[in-house]
Amino acid sequence: MTDTSQVTKTDSLAKLGLTPGIFWLIVTLVAAGVFFQEGIFELFEAWQQPEYSHGPLIPVLSLLLFLRQLKTVPINYGDVPDRWPGIVLLVLALTLGFSGKMIEIDDIVAYALILSVGALLLISFGWRTGRHFWPPVVHLVYMLPLPGALYYGLSTYLQGVSSELGVYFLQLLHVPVFLEGNIIDLGVYKLQVAEACSGLRYLFPILSFSYIFAVLYQGPMWHKAILLVSAAPITVFMNSVRIALAGVIVNNYGLDHVEGFSHFFEGWVIFIACVLILFLLAWVLVLLRRDRVSLIEALDLETEGLATQAKRVFLIRASGALIAAAVLTAGLAAAWQFLPQRQALGVDRDPFVLFPTALGDWNVGQSIALEKDVARVLGADDYLATTLRQPGSDRSVDLFMAWYKNQDRGGVHSPEVCLPGAGWEIAKLEQIDAPRDLALRAGGDFTLNRAIIQKGVDRMLVYYWYEQQGVRTASMFSAKMHLMMGKVTNGRNDSAIVRLITPIDPDESLADAEARLIDSADGLITRLPRFVPGID
Repeated sequence: MTDTSQVTKTDSLAKLGLTPGIFWLIVTLVAAGVFFQEGIFELFEAWQQPEYSHGPLIPVLSLLLFLRQLKTVPINYGDVPDRWPGIVLLVLALTLGFSGKMIEIDDIVAYALILSVGALLLISFGWRTGRHFWPPVVHLVYMLPLPGALYYGLSTYLQGVSSELGVYFLQLLHVPVFLEGNIIDLGVYKLQVAEACSGLRYLFPILSFSYIFAVLYQGPMWHKAILLVSAAPITVFMNSVRIALAGVIVNNYGLDHVEGFSHFFEGWVIFIACVLILFLLAWVLVLLRRDRVSLIEALDLETEGLATQAKRVFLIRASGALIAAAVLTAGLAAAWQFLPQRQALGVDRDPFVLFPTALGDWNVGQSIALEKDVARVLGADDYLATTLRQPGSDRSVDLFMAWYKNQDRGGVHSPEVCLPGAGWEIAKLEQIDAPRDLALRAGGDFTLNRAIIQKGVDRMLVYYWYEQQGVRTASMFSAKMHLMMGKVTNGRNDSAIVRLITPIDPDESLADAEARLIDSADGLITRLPRFVPGID
């Protein structure tokens, strides 16, 4: 319990209004908001996706965790001698954020923002006390979007587990079923297990809840560990149940009846069921304990006095460390805003309108104009969208290339964002080494992204990579690093992306489609420098 005199003094301090400590704290927070704005906007954009729609709740829950933990910390009216480790962490956060801004990867700026929160706590409370506040700071990680490759790799793996488990449940119900990839074959009907089956999108908020359960739980460490890692199996189990129920409905009533069920069951039903299972798991762990405590006591859900703890912000003093943090953050924010941008060096290249009409034995079709909204979002200075065909064959390859002269106002973005759309989902995404023949034709080894996208039973194979001033790579991070180095060394700020897509027809193998894609890329790769020049 908090001492009554301490609470009274805290309340009286709260009535003082703007103290020097509060002033410098506000300056630091405003300056941090300006400096890390790219990361903040990236979070707002990510939170519009269903998978991360829980994001706005995470800072609120972290704040509640912090205030709850603050109740256990005695009020210190004296000096705090060990604030400077917070300055060291702040310098690290600002350096990381500056690097993210330079290479234009806003996710890195968002990661740096979390480090700055931890730094501010260390500056305010000192190392001896502030280091114990790591649980609410770490919880902020759950508001961040996963890197695209990691997200699709994780969702694809869990999708496969859910599919197999869902088929197992159907077999237990004596429903004749066969699993091929992520297509559940019920004989008359085929049911697609869409990317993560939509139910796995609740894995991310459930991960946050399991973390909170583990932090709040008062008991053995191994109990906390079970609660922490339980989110994935719980979500996969519930998703498998959903798949099995959808299969039963399709088997008995047809495909038309499953759509309404899916929209209903993939929403709050799965989320609430997962939370209830989490509570059930915590209750089981409590039953295994020798001490007789209730579930409420074990989870320690008391929230009384949090408002009083919030008023302790008025106890923050205008220390040298806090003033240094404010000046440093504000100075960097101002320097970035007024930093003169180096004019991008002009690049001697041919426009895509001069692209040849044939690439080896592949005929190049007419360029297809993108819809205005799509072209606006793309923001490319030049692009080519066309179809490649071989004489006498009805199978084709879609070629898309986009070139950017200056990426300071936006630029190349990952197709992981735009490939899913119009019902298409990414079933598999991986980075691979370019096939040997293609690498030889390109003049050296390079990496590319290989994706399989799916819509119902239709599938397509995708290759794409980034062209960064003569460097070909599958990694956007690597491309951005080369971009930053190019801006420093030669003043160039141009970049491009190349994407090839071909259908995987039902009467052909994946290897056949891949051979077609490699053959078309082989004819393309030697023509690229004319339109996407490297460094002389």
